[in-house]
Amino acid sequence: MKTKAPKPPANIAMALALALALAGTGTTQAQACLDKREIQEAVSSGQILSLDAVLAQAGVDPSAEILNVQVCDAGGRLVYIIGVLSTDGQAQNLTLSAQ
Repeated sequence: MKTKAPKPPANIAMALALALALAGTGTTQAQACLDKREIQEAVSSGQILSLDAVLAQAGVDPSAEILNVQVCDAGGRLVYIIGVLSTDGQAQNLTLSAQ
């Protein structure tokens, strides 16, 4: 008798789907994104806002789980690309101005 593998909880499935979606965003975007050190330097120098400030400005629920963060060039302006998992299990990508 065959048994079915247990289904992962919805929030894990959504996080996996989000991670796969972000992984498929293309190499051109990856080349135009800052690494962690560059992001820290840009925040320290005032070139971009901190992640907390951007999330607060956008009205993102403080209890939402941040899955990943990138800062990328989008047509000459820097934006945060943020994977967010809300408390109700909804995963989404946010693209918010970093400046």
